Amino acid sequence: MIERYSREEIKKIWDLGVKFNYYLKVEIAVCEAYSELGIIPEEALCKIKNKASFTVERIDEIEREVKHDVIAFLTAVNESVGADNAKYIHMGLTSSDVIDTAFALQIKDSSNIILKDLDELINVIKEKAFIYKDTICIGRSHGVHAEVITFGFKLLNWLDELTRAKKSFEFALDEISVGQISGPVGTYSNLPVEVEKLACEKLGLKPAKISTQIISRDRHAKFMSELALLASLIEKYATEIRHLAKTEVRELEEGFGAKQKGSSAMPHKKNPVLCENLCGLSRVVRSNMITAFENINLWHERDISHSSAERIIFPDSLILIDFMLYRFKDVIENLVVHPENMLKNTQLYGGVIYSQKVMLKLVEEKGYTREDAYRIVQKHALNALNGGNFRNGLESENILSESELNECFNIEDYLKNIDKVFARFS
Repeated sequence: MIERYSREEIKKIWDLGVKFNYYLKVEIAVCEAYSELGIIPEEALCKIKNKASFTVERIDEIEREVKHDVIAFLTAVNESVGADNAKYIHMGLTSSDVIDTAFALQIKDSSNIILKDLDELINVIKEKAFIYKDTICIGRSHGVHAEVITFGFKLLNWLDELTRAKKSFEFALDEISVGQISGPVGTYSNLPVEVEKLACEKLGLKPAKISTQIISRDRHAKFMSELALLASLIEKYATEIRHLAKTEVRELEEGFGAKQKGSSAMPHKKNPVLCENLCGLSRVVRSNMITAFENINLWHERDISHSSAERIIFPDSLILIDFMLYRFKDVIENLVVHPENMLKNTQLYGGVIYSQKVMLKLVEEKGYTREDAYRIVQKHALNALNGGNFRNGLESENILSESELNECFNIEDYLKNIDKVFARFS
């Protein structure tokens, strides 16, 4: 039975109340930095850390009047610490110092979950690749039979792609894991530069080398492009499974529960619905990437046209990628493989896939020109595809002996270097 997705951890990171917790975490880190510089008294810092709190209801109540979410948040927090201590909160900051730095923390915490997801998926695919290392199947180009590979070899390519995608994702995560505590338009006009460095260290972020009133959105676009890449890779693998699950191919199937039903009308149906779902979700993530690139272009030192979009595209994309990785790992773990159908599909039309072997044999051992050899082999290959039999057609030419044809039709010859490729991943 396919396990239902139920993890709530990444969703909670983007809950409204949790977002304000991140805001408070930034404000307290800034107060701690000020205190280390001797600007905020230790007694005031202790009271701020112990008493600072808010409720979303109170923030909403205030925001209905002031029409500014950060001011509403600060007002609610200030009420909890008292006027004597409130004067030290948000000292010299602008709203985006808090918003963008907290945003980086939300992205970082979400990404740590995604990295765990990636590790789990990579491990499952690697395990399956080695299990099916010698399971013969047909390789296809343009959707048409090409030459023999193994199913494990196919999975090994997925493994390589995902491993590289993980490295790219980690790089993008590092680029986006920056904070800013630089005041209006980023010139530190009302706070010491040292506050930013100290506060970011406490938060586990790097300080931006330079910021305007926001952190430049090229970082966010790069990060979103890596999410889109992950979605596209999952879509690629899901599409492959869908193709190989076709009735006339039937090399693979999604796991199918004992009481599962595939169609309200046709009891025979076993549809690759999970993979179809993943292909659809990948389109959402890619479309969100376009919005992230649109957000790079802001007026002067900043506007807030990016803000409304980011409140949708980042939570949605990160939650979707978490879900997609989780679901695809489940698909791979429960994948039904039909080795007998894979082998049968390599033998269609009288072994037409051995055409290159036959052509090379004629050129290298029988003295034919490549053009003549190609013409002869293609004639019998096309006849086979139209209802004939490739090997029978070649036998009628009397140009190769039975033992020579056996050499050409030796399927194991295609696998002689598979172990060497797998050794690169051991």
